[in-house]
Amino acid sequence: MTRSRTPLLAILAALALSAPAEARPRVPEAQILPHPAGCPRRAFCGCGAALERFGHHVRDLWLARNWLRFPRAPRGSEAPGHAAARRGHVFIIKAVLGNGLVMAYDANSGGRRTRLHVRSLAGFTVVDPSGG
Repeated sequence: MTRSRTPLLAILAALALSAPAEARPRVPEAQILPHPAGCPRRAFCGCGAALERFGHHVRDLWLARNWLRFPRAPRGSEAPGHAAARRGHVFIIKAVLGNGLVMAYDANSGGRRTRLHVRSLAGFTVVDPSGG
């Protein structure tokens, strides 16, 4: 009985591996970036986001929830340069990929690393730090 299943399993495996590339969307690889200059070694997402967005340190924005003071971006109008924030974390949108996904500059994104990677906007409020 095992002999008769072997060809069937081989055929199913071959079909699964030959699925068209369009079936799986291509997600860019995450890049590990250098630690933001002048930012603390821990809890530095707000510091890194301010440095990335404004080019200099803005001490009031080191606390992630302070980013929520900026005007909200209407849902669906996310754009590069906007920030996605919630209490406890913030990141800068570098590109909008669609379906609620963005390419993000994400300081302190896990393991005290700074990454450029794909993030979901679920659970975040998108704000416009330029004020308009």
